[in-house]
Amino acid sequence: MFLYRSNLRLSQEMFVLVSMFEVTLRNRIDVEMKKLYGDNWLRDFILPGGVFDTDSRVDGTKKIIKKAYEGLARCNRYSHCKLLAEMEFGVWKYMFNNVQYRLTGRCLLNIFPDKPKSTQSSHYDNTFVYNELDKINNFRNRIAHHEPVCFGNARPAIIDTQGARECYASIIRLFQWMSINTKDLLYGIVHVSAVCNKIMQI
Repeated sequence: MFLYRSNLRLSQEMFVLVSMFEVTLRNRIDVEMKKLYGDNWLRDFILPGGVFDTDSRVDGTKKIIKKAYEGLARCNRYSHCKLLAEMEFGVWKYMFNNVQYRLTGRCLLNIFPDKPKSTQSSHYDNTFVYNELDKINNFRNRIAHHEPVCFGNARPAIIDTQGARECYASIIRLFQWMSINTKDLLYGIVHVSAVCNKIMQI
């Protein structure tokens, strides 16, 4: 029971962190896209002739946006902000895959002004960001589907908080690349390391 409650606490801590990160990521992407494509860029992308209407490789993203847009339009509730809020984390993740990154002007790395420069051995490009977001998205889904996050991948299951720690580290890294002071942002809210340490003492 103590482990169960501790897992709930870790899920709670991580979900708060992921939620803050998702909103920040979404808003930074929105600012960058507005510069190139205008205030209603997300809706315009799926209209006839739009950025996501011209390439079948992005049909999955197009369908998600279109469904949300049509739902809002039917109720006469459409606004750009409401459409943004309807999007799931995966939509923002896929903005960094190679196809969508190119279609949207190869500009989205601009949201990370403090990103280190790539070297021959380390490539901090859109693919790197996509892979980091994929890990965060997968961890988020584990929480959303009520899976335990206090175990590793080994079978039989053993107590292991490495996955949570790695997700936490990825989010902090990307926050810092966005020039966000994580100490100020997360002060008094997120206690992931402390919860992980308690779990590992069980």
